[in-house]
Amino acid sequence: MKNLGWRQWLVVLAFVLVVCVTGLFAVRTVRRAIYWHYHQDEPIRPWMSLGYIAHSYSVPPWVLHQALGLPTKPVKPDRRPIREIAREQHRSVDQVIAILKDAIVHSRPPYPPPPDAPPDEGSPHGQPPAFTPGQTKGPIPAQQTSEPTQEPMQGRSP
Repeated sequence: MKNLGWRQWLVVLAFVLVVCVTGLFAVRTVRRAIYWHYHQDEPIRPWMSLGYIAHSYSVPPWVLHQALGLPTKPVKPDRRPIREIAREQHRSVDQVIAILKDAIVHSRPPYPPPPDAPPDEGSPHGQPPAFTPGQTKGPIPAQQTSEPTQEPMQGRSP
């Protein structure tokens, strides 16, 4: 094998470094995907933050903030556990959990899904939300005609 110069070794070292960093991010991504796959709809516990609960139940965090009367667009993410939120609101942890469960139930089907942003603050791009209460979601079903359709008969000979 040919002896490599210092520039070629530098290129090989850079390539190995890029492969290692890419592998690190791939492993982190797979681990997070596996973790959240097994932690969907996890029972709400006092140590959980609103962001964790929102991620576990696949609801927008502002829905939970709104249910507890907290600012829907906080300056920085609220990482306080619900135990601390309950103490600050002079409520029991069980009351806060019940409020959060009710908000989660009402933000999932068969109830209309919540819009993309809180109603009082508009959507992030200045466009109205794609869904408004009282509106049906999805295509309107086709009207059935009164004419019977002729379907081929299978399994019978003429």
